[in-house]
Amino acid sequence: MPDDLQVLVDRLEIGELLARYSTALDGRDWNLLAEVFTPDAECDYGSLGNPHGVDEITTLVRSTIGDLDSTQHLVGNVVVAVRGDEATADCYLISQHIRQGTPGGDHYLLGGRYSDRVVRTPAGWRIAHRTLHRMWTTGNRDVVRRPGAV
Repeated sequence: MPDDLQVLVDRLEIGELLARYSTALDGRDWNLLAEVFTPDAECDYGSLGNPHGVDEITTLVRSTIGDLDSTQHLVGNVVVAVRGDEATADCYLISQHIRQGTPGGDHYLLGGRYSDRVVRTPAGWRIAHRTLHRMWTTGNRDVVRRPGAV
């Protein structure tokens, strides 16, 4: 395949990878996260934590949103730079979190950006490192507060 065409295919596949993360979270399909991250992936979720490995990432995400009534994670403005079998990908996100009956309000929204380092594996592109950059929030933070968290 000509190099220019391969880069276009890679960019499309990486964009779908970023969307697959949202699909996994909103569908509570925790096993799908193994098709998003490398086994030894690292994440910097800021105050949520810095899990290492897909199992820790899955545990953290599941403990944060798994018992919510609903979530919706939208990603857009995807910018990908491919360099052989590695790439960087940035995208904006808006995530809505809903827990009915939360004192102070049922909704919490977050706007931000993901910065990712992705790698080509035999199974396809996977996120090796993800950083969440929070840009704004609105609503009731208690909606996503984990039991025992400050």
